[in-house]
Amino acid sequence: MINSVAVGRRQAGRAIAWQAVATLLTALACLWWGWKAGAAALVGGAAVLLGGWIAARIGLGGGVDGAVPAMARLLAGMLAKWFVLVALMVIGVIALRLPPLPMLAATAVALVAQVVAMVRNP
Repeated sequence: MINSVAVGRRQAGRAIAWQAVATLLTALACLWWGWKAGAAALVGGAAVLLGGWIAARIGLGGGVDGAVPAMARLLAGMLAKWFVLVALMVIGVIALRLPPLPMLAATAVALVAQVVAMVRNP
């Protein structure tokens, strides 16, 4: 079977690995503007990583099922991902007083890394 759940899990793991590397590189680049910018980049990238991991666990956790439950799991995973992403970024800006621009930059870079990892076939 070409589109098995195991293939989806491997692809999600590969995407998370690419996101981790992209987040670390972005945080290193943001250190040029100070430690707060580097920490903000780590928070932004970590929010995408955690959200992606949660989305993969929810969306691919049910195994093989009918179309409606599978689509409902994927939708629930996507909603959970964006909720975690926004919540962690709000916590980073308001509670930790981190600058929002490096956080947004790392978020964008991590999301682009996810797209590149999903499109690329090893």
